[in-house]
Amino acid sequence: LDKLVGELLEVECIHPTFIIDHPVIMSPLAKHHRHDPHLTERFELFVNTKELCNAYTELNDPVVQKERFDAQMAQKGLDDEAMSKDDEFVTALEYGLPPTAGWGMGIDRLCMMLTDSMNIKEVLLFPAMKPKDGSGPEAPDSSAGPSTAT
Repeated sequence: LDKLVGELLEVECIHPTFIIDHPVIMSPLAKHHRHDPHLTERFELFVNTKELCNAYTELNDPVVQKERFDAQMAQKGLDDEAMSKDDEFVTALEYGLPPTAGWGMGIDRLCMMLTDSMNIKEVLLFPAMKPKDGSGPEAPDSSAGPSTAT
């Protein structure tokens, strides 16, 4: 479903567009919609076909969250974006989570839009670079024993 949305809907979101009320299957951490239990209270903002913001009301019911994690685990082999089960998170929810909402904004994507950049590497302040020779950072020599410096 997410791939269909990406290929058919997101490519049409040139002007600022909010995609709202996502299906429950696409939003395992979001609270169900107040008027339709098959949907969630979630939105995404797209500008020039790029997602700038993702926001939702946090699911704070541990029983429902456990059920959604279990459903995601059943899809793990079929869906490469399926979430893993997080028992510690469910335990934390059992202690109580007040009504909460969250949102994330891709500053890198906002910078791309504002600077008319075509590649995200053009706006990343600290791009992850792999050394040309393929070697990583050298590990300290552990054969010398513990340090005696004070």
